[in-house]
Amino acid sequence: MDELITGVEGSLSWMDSLLGSAFYFPYLLLGTGVFFTLYLKVPQVRYFTHAWRVVRGKYDKPHHLGDATHFQALTTAIAGTVGTGNIGGVALAIYLGGPAALFWMWMTAFFGMTTKFVEVSLSHKYRQTDDHGFIVGGPMFVMEKGLNLKWLAVLFAIATVVSSFGSGNMPQSNNIASGMLSTFGIPAWITGLSLAILLGMVILGGIKRIVKVAEKLVPTMAVIYFLGGLAVIAANIEQVLPSFLSVIQDAFSGSAAAGGFLGASFAYAFNRGVNRGLFSNEAGQGSAPIAHAAARADEPISEGMVSILEPFIDTIIICSLTGLVILASGVWNEKHETDFQKFDTQFIAGTWHEDRPGNRSELFAYLNFGESSIEPFSGDIRVVDGIANSAEYTILHNRSIAEDVRFEEGGSRYTGMLTVREGKLMEPVALRGRSLVHSVDLTSIAFTRSVFGEYGRYIVSIGLLLFAFTTAVAWSYYGDRAMTYLFGTGSLTAYRLAYVFGFFIAAISDTSLIWLISAITIALMTIPNLFSILMLRKEMKQGIEDYWIKFRQENSES
Repeated sequence: MDELITGVEGSLSWMDSLLGSAFYFPYLLLGTGVFFTLYLKVPQVRYFTHAWRVVRGKYDKPHHLGDATHFQALTTAIAGTVGTGNIGGVALAIYLGGPAALFWMWMTAFFGMTTKFVEVSLSHKYRQTDDHGFIVGGPMFVMEKGLNLKWLAVLFAIATVVSSFGSGNMPQSNNIASGMLSTFGIPAWITGLSLAILLGMVILGGIKRIVKVAEKLVPTMAVIYFLGGLAVIAANIEQVLPSFLSVIQDAFSGSAAAGGFLGASFAYAFNRGVNRGLFSNEAGQGSAPIAHAAARADEPISEGMVSILEPFIDTIIICSLTGLVILASGVWNEKHETDFQKFDTQFIAGTWHEDRPGNRSELFAYLNFGESSIEPFSGDIRVVDGIANSAEYTILHNRSIAEDVRFEEGGSRYTGMLTVREGKLMEPVALRGRSLVHSVDLTSIAFTRSVFGEYGRYIVSIGLLLFAFTTAVAWSYYGDRAMTYLFGTGSLTAYRLAYVFGFFIAAISDTSLIWLISAITIALMTIPNLFSILMLRKEMKQGIEDYWIKFRQENSES
């Protein structure tokens, strides 16, 4: 079984290296946003105020076709984006790339505001009605109707179904379960089962129930989380400016080693920041256009205007708050007591110390895929009462040198011989000790550094519960629409049952493995979607011109 898991990890890592972690991906994503920002003359700035008027319903007409209001479409789309990416994803980006990663999340959001404007407008233009009378739309309809590329549309729809599990389902469930376990001690399987049942009750009600849930929960969860974050910032106010400056200063140089953090190169911080930015706001992924296609509006560009607000709310506001909380509190480069996950643990040959300059540079190169003399350890190790008596290897966990490591089996300290092969422990023995932490656990620790103390964890756990659950709800709708496109409405019951079951399974799975699956599925949607909107750039530009001509004719506002 361990060899099978190792093989799966290796295969997934290889796929990720060709897609989301490939050198070209962040340039493609960010470059598309930069291109449309220039091509359309900075619409995310010029139309920002107008977008707020549209979402308030100022220009709505009773005869407009659709299943949701502008506000419901916006909150449903935000429900799909404001999730673990804002709580766990930001923490993961900083853990991987240091403060510099937050800067590239900002850039992804700013230029992503234009990318989302384009993809939503085009999807709304090519929407249609399914055999149950509901509005359906999304990039697959753009690819089929706008580009006459049915094969690409099918590929995107398949990727959307897969990504509904990899992006909207599994990371949300896994992070909720992790938060509930660390804060309240609730076993992961109980959390997963309870929420899976609740999820099923919501999504079986279809789009009308989904948008009603979203419009109630999204504003509530945002306020709770925002106030908690401000409390942490207030308690660490003297570190806010230095933290903000470190984000800017490290942006083009990478982040140097600090504390237990062994450093990140520019390329690594850039890649991780852009990837986590995409996971957070989904600009360019092609998911949000599916929700916006259901909005009641006769002008596609007007709905595109509404979508401009999503990356701003999601990343510029909420992710920035999380990032500053983590950096200002100082927890990002500290080692904390944690259970070691197999995927994040490796044994390297020799004894290494982070406080030795020579060792630190070698470790930096090794972790950032540079040239390094470090090699994985293979051999047998002896453990007595949970402690390994050997100086032949060093244990890395979460990209840091692990300390005070104990080996346990069945809750008791282990004694006996263990085998390590190519850096991986072969026996099913648990490890616990001190190392860097990431994802939700890191954000939870950061929220304890305020007047709330340990109660700060509750804010993260409750916020995460609401954030992540609504994300899972929204993504079930995205998967629904893709399944309808591929197989018709008769396939929806089977899909929804599988979706609920996947939500439960992910709650008891390895966190880092879930993030890896997420990165792959995101890229599978993003690449064909970016291709399609670039191909329709002239049509988008003409659509904006036509919109303003009609708008000025119908409204007194200039």
